[in-house]
Amino acid sequence: MPRNPFQFLEVSRADPEKRPVGLRLRDFGEIYGQYNAEQAAAQAGRCLDCGNPYCEWKCPVHNYIPNWLKLVEEGRLFEAAELSHRTNTLPEICGRICPQDRLCEGDCTLNDGLGAVSIGAVEKYISDEALKQGWRPDMSDVVPTGRRVAIVGAGPAGLGCADILARNGVEAEVYDRYPRIGGLLSYGIPPFKLDKSIVETRREIMEAMGVRFHLSKEVGRDVTIDELLDGHDAVFLGMGAYKALTGDFPGMDAEGVVPALAYLIGNANALLGTEAPGGMAVDVDGERVVVLGGGDTAMDCNRTALRQGARSVTCVYRRDEDNMPGSRREVKNARDEGVVFRYNRQPVAIESDSGRVTGVRVVETRLGDPDERGRRRPEEVPGTDEVIPADRVIIAFGFAVEPCDWYERHTVAHYQDGRTLVSTSGDYPFQTSNPRIFAGGDMVRGADLVVTAVYEGRQAGESIVRLLAAEQRPGVAVGDA
Repeated sequence: MPRNPFQFLEVSRADPEKRPVGLRLRDFGEIYGQYNAEQAAAQAGRCLDCGNPYCEWKCPVHNYIPNWLKLVEEGRLFEAAELSHRTNTLPEICGRICPQDRLCEGDCTLNDGLGAVSIGAVEKYISDEALKQGWRPDMSDVVPTGRRVAIVGAGPAGLGCADILARNGVEAEVYDRYPRIGGLLSYGIPPFKLDKSIVETRREIMEAMGVRFHLSKEVGRDVTIDELLDGHDAVFLGMGAYKALTGDFPGMDAEGVVPALAYLIGNANALLGTEAPGGMAVDVDGERVVVLGGGDTAMDCNRTALRQGARSVTCVYRRDEDNMPGSRREVKNARDEGVVFRYNRQPVAIESDSGRVTGVRVVETRLGDPDERGRRRPEEVPGTDEVIPADRVIIAFGFAVEPCDWYERHTVAHYQDGRTLVSTSGDYPFQTSNPRIFAGGDMVRGADLVVTAVYEGRQAGESIVRLLAAEQRPGVAVGDA
């Protein structure tokens, strides 16, 4: 049947159904449903097939979005899955958690009043349904090279790198301190956004591709970097950004103040029955919770607290809603579920009684001149102090990178803020100052999106493949050729 070029006018954007608020607050299950084949085809058919697709350029991994939308419209699911995986190692995960409103869908031509194509939901449908029907990556043409690469970190960057290596015949061995793969995909992002069975399925797929995972193995404790360098042709670092930013105001040591990541990891441990390091067992049932911060991690904490039975949840952010760094979709979900937002409020102190949190003292702000990143600075308005009552305060100000203690010994350079310095041009992007060590993701760029970490891990994997292929003799260690 010929394609209908006016389908975007005849078919309105329709997102998958969401579970009603009253039901979804009772558990940690995913809140979004799934298209069926007919719905997916109808929504995919709304694509204008732009000659210069803005969605594809705005996507950090540069997915072939119009191409796989067309395949879905035509019912060619397995081909769509193959094409989707050609640019993205984790499409079923990015389809769930990417802020599409700020990326591909935000740049969709139809976003100007007609409703952007529901790219994220279709991307999720492709992988979910193809995997359910038996699709798996085709590895039949892969020729083993006999080369081995160690990957430190089983998060998005590490998985992206392992994917590229495996597809090029290089044995990828992934080490991670957590008992499950995924890094913060498993332990930082709550199940109502990403069911953990999705991550486990990805593990099974990658193991079938030849990737080997060494879990609950921390580099520096269970295995040394020297052992990894001695036993492999190269090493990729994808350890992320885990150092919590805490803010500089009094009262942070009061009982009841919790770092966001420790709170989320602790909740994940409780749900998964694991003992991943870095978590705190915190139950806020019946408590007045105040979350400080405006990013996606803050939204995760807000919504987790509600599901734990918090009496109330208030989110405090020092700028206005338009300047929040997180996904608009997640802010709306949090508001729908009962979170109260206090915008233009700067926390100045944690109030306590006998060492226990009683509230957060805040001051009203107004936005002033832009800072060095172009964001308008919040300026305090004198005489506007107030105290927001709280039994629990969760700090979600973001994360920084901590350089490894062995960097100097192995001549790995880093910036003053801890981010690892890598090459951004030449033959081997994402190579560190040590030619045998590569790095990517949050530990290179700072805390950022899952999809950007996937992209950088894949780019580093391609650089490693080129470097190994360029060696003069098989089996010669990298840097000695």
